[in-house]
Amino acid sequence: MKVKAADFLTFDKVSGTYRMSPEQAVRDDVEKHYWLHVCRTIAKDWRLYVMLLPMLLVFLFWRYFPMYELLGCFKVSDNVLPVSQQLFSGFSYFRRLLFGGDGLSTDFWRAMRNTFILSFYGLCFGFPIPIILALFFNEIRSNIARSVYQVLTYLPKFMSTVVMTSLVTMLVKQGSLTTGMGIVSQAMENLGLISHEVANAGLLNNPSFFRSIYQISGIWESAGYDSIVFFAAIIAISPTSYEAAQIDGADKMAQMRYVVLPSILSTIVIMLITRIGSLLSIGYEKVLLLYNPNTYVTADVVSTFANRNGMQSGAGAGIAAAAEMMNNVIGMLLVIGANTIARKASNTSLY
Repeated sequence: MKVKAADFLTFDKVSGTYRMSPEQAVRDDVEKHYWLHVCRTIAKDWRLYVMLLPMLLVFLFWRYFPMYELLGCFKVSDNVLPVSQQLFSGFSYFRRLLFGGDGLSTDFWRAMRNTFILSFYGLCFGFPIPIILALFFNEIRSNIARSVYQVLTYLPKFMSTVVMTSLVTMLVKQGSLTTGMGIVSQAMENLGLISHEVANAGLLNNPSFFRSIYQISGIWESAGYDSIVFFAAIIAISPTSYEAAQIDGADKMAQMRYVVLPSILSTIVIMLITRIGSLLSIGYEKVLLLYNPNTYVTADVVSTFANRNGMQSGAGAGIAAAAEMMNNVIGMLLVIGANTIARKASNTSLY
């Protein structure tokens, strides 16, 4: 499209010349001195930018610099030479993981399946619990009682993973941490849910119980903390919405259904998209502390698979990098897909 002077200038019929309008003069001045305005703004609010600096350094050193090591999944693994000096190997590690047909490929597909199953169970059972907790907290009229209940549900989140897994082990497993079988194992045996042999061997040594233990402990650990976002969205609802519903004869359950849930729907969608984005990003610390070779069939995930192979010499580091790369790429695709679906279905999305 050809730009004309008349698009920016105003013709003066008296003098027969073009002149710049005051609005255009202001726009030109802003564009001309844009970076000067930016520097003045930074100098004026320099304290805020200094506070921002630690977060930028954290992202730089722990998020962006490690991406350079991802080149290892395309290079011949060598523990002596840096990644930049290693020979290019193409997609050999990916082909070995996907189509190798050996034990390594079998273990990878098992780990991928377990990662998806554990994440899917966490999404189905772990995601609704914080919403339900937030609804319950909203119905508690005593501020003191609500504060006590909230603190009790928040506390497990602030325990370290080692402490939390130690407590779980003491409850369900017979071993060095307990003098006998765990209290949970005893209760399940007394109720006839498990046999004495299973209880005596320890639930964490049985592959059939690992997923249930992992999900229940995860809900106990993070449900209260995750409810903060939903509770904040609930208390932001205008009281007039509740009054209008009461005038129409709505009881408590009807108010939750027709007032609370529609009001926090956008928050639920955003949190669901972020949760789907981390669907395959299971933290390996908890799994690493809970699983053992007896439960690899249901407990081994991509992160623990990469950790075990990354500790080996030779091609282990390249295999581990390739496994994590595939895991991250799938997670990115899940975020894009979930965001697209949410934008078309409810006009609410991350971007």
